[in-house]
Amino acid sequence: MSVHTSITVTAALAAMSCSVPGLWLLLRRHSMMGDALSHTALPGIVAAFLVATALRSAGWISASGLAATEHLLLLVGAAAAGLLTAWLTEWVQRYGRVEGNAALGVVFISLFALGLFLIRFAVDGADLDTDCVLFGRVEVTVLDSRLVFGQFLPYAAIVNGCMLLLNLLLLALFYKELQIATFDPGLSNVQGINARAVHYAHLVVTAVTAVAAFETVGSLLVVGLLVVPAATAQLLTLRLKPMILLTLLIAGGSAVLGHWMSQSLPSAIFSRLGYLQIEDASTSGMIAVTAGMLFFVAWLITPQQGLVAGLWNRTRLAVRIISEDLLGALYRQGERHPDQPLSRDALTHLSRHVPAGAVISRWVLSRFARRGLVAVGDAGYTLTLQGEQLARQLIRGHRLWEVYVDRHFELPPDHLDSSAHVAEHYLTDDLRDSLEFELDRPESDPHGRDIPGGVSEDRR
Repeated sequence: MSVHTSITVTAALAAMSCSVPGLWLLLRRHSMMGDALSHTALPGIVAAFLVATALRSAGWISASGLAATEHLLLLVGAAAAGLLTAWLTEWVQRYGRVEGNAALGVVFISLFALGLFLIRFAVDGADLDTDCVLFGRVEVTVLDSRLVFGQFLPYAAIVNGCMLLLNLLLLALFYKELQIATFDPGLSNVQGINARAVHYAHLVVTAVTAVAAFETVGSLLVVGLLVVPAATAQLLTLRLKPMILLTLLIAGGSAVLGHWMSQSLPSAIFSRLGYLQIEDASTSGMIAVTAGMLFFVAWLITPQQGLVAGLWNRTRLAVRIISEDLLGALYRQGERHPDQPLSRDALTHLSRHVPAGAVISRWVLSRFARRGLVAVGDAGYTLTLQGEQLARQLIRGHRLWEVYVDRHFELPPDHLDSSAHVAEHYLTDDLRDSLEFELDRPESDPHGRDIPGGVSEDRR
């Protein structure tokens, strides 16, 4: 296995192992807890390192068993730090009478500061690389390789691969418990599944997973790997099982693309700027950039929750509302002056109250003319029979809503039109019929204007 392949596999396994518990943090709306655990595990790591060093100095463990003991103590320290974080957060929230996120911020900043202090304390007398803990050294993981099934694999890849398998196994075994405790803790407790115990167990698994990835990608990047792939997957689908699969694919893809970009983009970009000495970038940092880019692309183009789709839907809604407003104006013009079309000057005056202005209003009217809803003459615009039928339903909903509000709320008559103007665009035929039935088929609105008949009356 080549060096770059080993680095890519190690980074991908670390990213995927973090993304599994990170998805459930996101679904439980505890994304900040991932940030907290990634920081508060630091004092647990340093404490475990110091304990292992003390045991070695006391002769309780041999030099050959030091590495295995250190890793075991690191996992135990991370689990303890995770439980301590959750317990202290609840304690501060309950007895300090502060909001949950504020309590979490107080706890994780304090514990992280304690971890930094312990690092500084330990660095003076022990071999503890601060940059390795904070930023990771995924590029040098290939220097510590073990023979597995005839292949030399980085030890970090083995550790993170085992964590990924463990997380997937726990997910398969306790999928129902996780699902019900996440989405309905009350029902979970009723059915005998202790939601609080599931919460603490999940935090322990998250903390242990984060520590396993620290040496590979660093504690700071773990925060992104816990949340960003899951957040990207949630933009793409709202179904849980596809979301789990997408989270794994996005996490692994971020690692693969991140390492490739770290080796290819810097030299391609900076060589053209005259900085020939810059040939590559940090793989860990580029993984974070890639994950953020994938999230940004998903946020832009997803059909359900994307920015482009949202802008398109809002634009369509705005055009529909403008179109219906113009239909209503043409209908009211016909009511007041049956033989007088809506003039172009009147349209310009009306367009002052329309967000799109006179240009879009004329475009809408030209569409109406092509569809046979509006007749265009020298004197102005009038509704055709088909256009009048559509406008009658719009005005019918408007005036029925005014009657409904007038009967149920004590409002002056001049306050009824504004709410009806909004409601008329969202009332379907069934809702209009239901309103008419509930109001005993009123013939006029509170202003004395006639209420047009329903669809069946138009057909007759």
